[in-house]
Order: sequence, then C-alpha cells, then structure tokens
Amino acid sequence: MKITHPLDRAHESPGCLACGKREGFGKRRYCSVSCRQQLRYQLNVRSGLLKALNTRYATFYFTNSLLVLDILPYNEPGIFSFLYLREMENTPAEDFSKMSNYLGNAWWQERKRTRKPYLASRHVLSKADRKNTAVEALKPNEIRIPTLKGNKRSLVHLKLTKSDLDRPELKKVIKSAFRREARKHHPDFGGGEASFRRIYKAYEDLMAWADEPTFMRRSGFPDKWFYDGEKHKWVQPAPLQTP
Repeated sequence: MKITHPLDRAHESPGCLACGKREGFGKRRYCSVSCRQQLRYQLNVRSGLLKALNTRYATFYFTNSLLVLDILPYNEPGIFSFLYLREMENTPAEDFSKMSNYLGNAWWQERKRTRKPYLASRHVLSKADRKNTAVEALKPNEIRIPTLKGNKRSLVHLKLTKSDLDRPELKKVIKSAFRREARKHHPDFGGGEASFRRIYKAYEDLMAWADEPTFMRRSGFPDKWFYDGEKHKWVQPAPLQTP
C-alpha cells in the first residue's frame, strides 16, 4: 500500500460526488441514493482513525486517479493532507477503505511498539503532506437552506423552486407567479375552483413565509465530504449557496 501525491492530477472533475460517474445522471450530484449511502457508510465506519488523530475538521474528495483526505487536528497549526493513488475498477468507497486500513494499521503498530497513543498519532501524521494553506480553508462555511416544512407543495403549485426563496425581490416573484398561474386556473378563464383554491392557498403560504422565513443551517463544502470532530460524523457535500 502506498501513499503518494501526484498533484498534477489533483484537479480532475469527479462527476458523481460519491462514485465519480460522469454520464447518465444529468445534473444531479449523485448517480443514485445507494451510491451516496455506500460512501457515507465507509466514511463513518472508519471515523475511528480520525478520532485517534484528534481530528477537529476533515474533508474528503477524489478524482479519477486520487483520493484526498485533509485533516485539521485539535491544537495543530496546519493541515495534514493524505493523498492516495486509486486502484482501477475500485469505487472511491473501496479505495477509502483500503487507505484507512493502511493508516489504521500503521497507528496500531506504532501504538504497540511505543505504548503511547500520542506517538502513534504523530507517526501517522508524519505520512501526510503539510499544507501551506491557511487553517481557515478547512473550516466550513455555514450554508442556509430555505425550509417550508408543511408547505412544500406551494412552490410546485406556483411553478417556483427553492432557489427562488433566496431572491431579494421574493414577494414580487411570488405575486408574479400567482398572477401567471391564476390566469390558467381561475374559473372565469376555464379553470376549476379546486385548482384555483390550491393556487391561492400556495400564494398565501409563500407570502407568509416571506414575512417570516425559516432556514436549515448546514456546515460544509459544495464539492467535499466534511467531518466534524465534535459530532463525530461525516456529512455529504452541501448544496451550492444561491447568490
């Protein structure tokens, strides 16, 4: 097993953020739910290595040829970057499992030899590249995601999307969408009463949300899996923040 760092290949596009597949899944971020779950499972199962290294934050991403695991331990001034050459036909989850096993075995062997967990952790970290990147680069941005709770269908009825909820002129957007759909569904224009009531109710719900918007807050990166040492778990790449 070899940890290496061909940095000239580190910027290839990964495609699906769980397996790297580039074709057949359109603009989605993952080719399937099971593919995403497989990678998340492998990341979480091997989080013991990150605990052993006293990890505050970590990120994981991959290219066609390379895995990159960046770690920021507690009380360390810099980032440790583990770079691993991928094996042909392996999924990123399988390659991550092998890389983690290699590093984990190195930790245990040094732990048995020295009987000191701290020295075992230093031994494993010595296999990483030290990045000159500022530590802040591994601290995630907080991303706000609009949540409608029980009113999710309101967007559908007015032919709007969640990205519209971040627009500064939101109320104008809602009113315009309502007028557009009302012309189609109002009984005076050949529509049905039930469908028009749904359109009007969606309008009321969205206008009320615009007065008191609610958001779910997530910490993460748009193109990397993120590990939070305080929660001891990995989270998938966060959606891109709408300007």
